[in-house]
Amino acid sequence: MSEPRTPEPALSVQGDSPTSTRDEDAADGTQHSQRMLNFSDALLSIIATVMILPVTHTEISPEQFDKSIQKLLATRIAVYLMTFLIVTVAWAAHTRLFQVVGKIDDTLALLNLACMMTITFLPYTFSLMMAFPEVPLGIFLFCVCVIAIGAVQALIVVYAFSFPHLLNPQVGCAAPRGLCRQHILRIVLRGPALCFLAAGFSLFFYPVSYVLMATVIFLPYVNKAASWCRDRLLGPQESPAHSMEFFTFNLQEPLSKERVEAFSDGVYAIVATLLILDICEDNVPDAKDVEERFHGSLVAALSVYGPHFLAYFGSFATVGLLWFAHHSLFLHVRKATQSMGLLNTLSLAFVGGLPLAYQQTSAFARQPRDELESVRVSCAIIFFASIFQFAMWTAALLHEAETLQPPARFGGREHAFMFAKLALYPCASLLAFASTCFLSRFSTAIFHLMQIAVPFAFLLLRLLVRLALALLRALRGLARPAQGVEEAPQAPLLPAPC
Repeated sequence: MSEPRTPEPALSVQGDSPTSTRDEDAADGTQHSQRMLNFSDALLSIIATVMILPVTHTEISPEQFDKSIQKLLATRIAVYLMTFLIVTVAWAAHTRLFQVVGKIDDTLALLNLACMMTITFLPYTFSLMMAFPEVPLGIFLFCVCVIAIGAVQALIVVYAFSFPHLLNPQVGCAAPRGLCRQHILRIVLRGPALCFLAAGFSLFFYPVSYVLMATVIFLPYVNKAASWCRDRLLGPQESPAHSMEFFTFNLQEPLSKERVEAFSDGVYAIVATLLILDICEDNVPDAKDVEERFHGSLVAALSVYGPHFLAYFGSFATVGLLWFAHHSLFLHVRKATQSMGLLNTLSLAFVGGLPLAYQQTSAFARQPRDELESVRVSCAIIFFASIFQFAMWTAALLHEAETLQPPARFGGREHAFMFAKLALYPCASLLAFASTCFLSRFSTAIFHLMQIAVPFAFLLLRLLVRLALALLRALRGLARPAQGVEEAPQAPLLPAPC
């Protein structure tokens, strides 16, 4: 027990503790897991986001656009959302795992790289699932990847508990260390166990496989509901040791605000980067084509791609402003709840679909007859990406004393401004969608007008909110004197009985 306790005096000192701790780790052949965790977070955010690429490159037939878009929405987007959420579950499990493992050595670093390598294979299996949703092989390979990820994470747990100086001091100093290891392994292997069943069902009845894989996403909430029902039926159970509560999916304390911000920033940055990839790939004219069709004029050749550049700038502005709204929200968040984490994940899933919205809007020039459906798909993606942000803020308001800073609470000076900022994109996208129902001939103009107007609205938002609040105060001020004039004759009658 002496090894895990040696760093504790250094951790209690504020001044020289980081340097002394790093020196001790270097001499001991270990290092802190923070940098590896940052690397893993970046890789997982990339893997979760590039899942949309096979969907964006779907060929939509102009002759059968309605059937193609129905297939796109019913199968490919649904499978994308499910796999995106499964990757976020893997990210949350990985983050919690390295709350237990405080330090790493070369073996743990290599095991983590093996886990990351397996995760990077998920987009390929997803592409197979998307292209052949009824063929068992894609589902089987996806489930095998998830099982392999769980197996490597289990090896990390076993190895870390074999060398207690690698564990977090709260776990390393626990008396029932074997019981704690068993508890963590049981939690780590729950999702892979469901995927093992899903792989088996994929061989003879694949719909059950999709149900089991979807259950992996909501497993923390299923466990929480089961615990609540068990407590109601059997009475409250004895709480486990503090060290065992440190790693569980049913914590009332979810992942830290900083980890959620880092993962979310990664998704937004990658989505913004993916938009330019299609511009670089599809909108650079061929030299021979420029010479033959445009008589050597590069300006004339680039003018053909005008709608594509317009769609790119509009899509980038949408991604940037959604990130700005997310940043403003978490600027006022003190602590994220479990429901806020789920809503944030759902919002990020639709943010990851914004490259699909770009592909749809950039196709206006090629398929003008299908622009109405493309506008509606794009408006729907933007609406869901933003409405889950608004729902996250609403969930924070339900427990505002512990989740929000005072300025963003009810009656705070930033409350009305945050309400307007988070409601802007849901209202604008919903208004654009509804307008296309009555003005379908102008659907393209309506969509581009929304993309141009919303950034200017963000710039003027604080001024507009202040004007609206001043107007409300003025109306209240006019109403109060009117009430005072009506009640003035009755005022002298009150003290008469005395």
